[in-house]
Amino acid sequence: MSNQVFNLVTDPWIKVIDKATNQDKEVSLTELFENAQHYSRLAGEMRSQDLAILRFLLAILTTVYSRFDADGMGYDWLEIDTETLKIINSVDEDDYEQDDLQKTWQQLFQQGHFSKIVIQYLKRYQKRFDLFGEQPFYQVTADEYDAVVPERKKVATGSGTVSVKQINRLISESNHTPDIFTPKTDGEKNHVSLDELVRWLIMYQNFTGVTDKTKVDTNEKFSTPSGWLYKLNPVFANGATLFETLMLNLILFTKKEYVTQKPVWEYEDLQDYVANRKKLILPDDLAGLYTTWSRLLHIEWDEQSQPTIFSAGLPMFSNKNAFIEPMTTWKPDSQGGAEDFKPAVKSTRSLGIAMWRNFGQYVNVDKSISHEPGIVTWLHILEKKGMLVPNKQLNLSTAVLVSDGNATSQAPIAEIADDLVVKAEVLFDTKETQRWPERIENIIDLTQQIGKDYWQFVANVGQIRNLDSRQFASEYSAKFYDRLNEPFKQWLAGLSNDDNRDEKELEWQRTLRKIVLRSAEELMNSSTSRDIRGITTVRKGKSVIQNIFTSNNNLRYNLKRHLNL
Repeated sequence: MSNQVFNLVTDPWIKVIDKATNQDKEVSLTELFENAQHYSRLAGEMRSQDLAILRFLLAILTTVYSRFDADGMGYDWLEIDTETLKIINSVDEDDYEQDDLQKTWQQLFQQGHFSKIVIQYLKRYQKRFDLFGEQPFYQVTADEYDAVVPERKKVATGSGTVSVKQINRLISESNHTPDIFTPKTDGEKNHVSLDELVRWLIMYQNFTGVTDKTKVDTNEKFSTPSGWLYKLNPVFANGATLFETLMLNLILFTKKEYVTQKPVWEYEDLQDYVANRKKLILPDDLAGLYTTWSRLLHIEWDEQSQPTIFSAGLPMFSNKNAFIEPMTTWKPDSQGGAEDFKPAVKSTRSLGIAMWRNFGQYVNVDKSISHEPGIVTWLHILEKKGMLVPNKQLNLSTAVLVSDGNATSQAPIAEIADDLVVKAEVLFDTKETQRWPERIENIIDLTQQIGKDYWQFVANVGQIRNLDSRQFASEYSAKFYDRLNEPFKQWLAGLSNDDNRDEKELEWQRTLRKIVLRSAEELMNSSTSRDIRGITTVRKGKSVIQNIFTSNNNLRYNLKRHLNL
């Protein structure tokens, strides 16, 4: 296999949607950065895969444009090696000109395409992007692998491998637990094309479970970690084109001090990377964070270009207070101090909860109790500096791969993709008494109160029918919120700072009341003689008849009590 070449810089492997044809196509890194403005979005096998690849692309852009301006000239206050394109001087805080990075971002955004310096950088590191190279892409050599794993796990033993069907997150099947409902037949599960393998490699490093038994040798024991993205509740900005999406997520000038970017391919010796990871130090640069490996991988190839993948777990730094990570929501750490936060990871219990219902996690409605995602803070900086038009629609999106919650496997069981569209002027409204974010949060609280009222109504009906009332109510409640999702998102996207805010709130309350009553009516229409006859219950020491009509009356009373109509 030594003569084979598959280079990410020149060979097509990234799936995108072409704006002109609305069809998907595969492009190389060179094509992507030259034509990102002509593509709608990434279009891989999964939305969470697209997110992993988006971060990989951002690592390249962050590295390049933190060293070179839009015209390809190195910043005056940097000394850059013309051969490696790396920084060779430490940057004093007094010398660092943050405005230069702002000008670069602004110039790129205004011209609507990336500049040639990105392609020049990729050509310089082209050897590191070859799947079969001397230093193969996102892998280590056999000697490098053997140097850090136990004797019994070395490549020659053939142990410590992970199959293609495990790396393919549409299957995620181990050799011991067959997955029946997969997009491939048994005979094809371990067959993969080179372009698809690259996409899964990048995703697997970000969304790894914990079934692997092999780990790198360390002085202190450590648990095999899951992938970094797997431990977040992701949030990122979506633009009208792939270029705009990349730009809106390209965080260049938020820190007062200069941070040198170091993606994993810039390590000349990957033993240094492993040694660095053993220190459990959180990266201080985004390129390093976005290209964080959870596994040390080595691939052996057969004559049909099919891989045998050796995998060893790497120690992973903690995500507590890891605010360098911009693409997650946060929640207070229940096991930490008052100032400690951890990513608000989505679990099986929160699968059906849409983004808008957690609006306060995405926007600092009350700064004393929440921590805003870094990407939202970044968009706010762009808005304050006048680099986004006020009425621009901002699309905050998520792509979540949810694990089974099993500590010994963390196998993916569901993927959720959702979004939240709101105008920049609304999201970052600063009016003191009429401030939109606070009013939106209050409206959501009210909506969820009405959701509880509806849940109680259905639970009462379930009790009358002698069913498991909690399960019965939860099923109907999920359908109710499904009905709310689109109308609420449309209402939210339509808000502006010129609105009569009281009237807009009433508009939503009217819509909400209509949806609740329609949902209740459907349940009423399916009533049986038992529902009409009802049951006898005790309330406040008195026996009362509870039937579907009294339950409906209680719901209407609660609507009148809670809604301001």
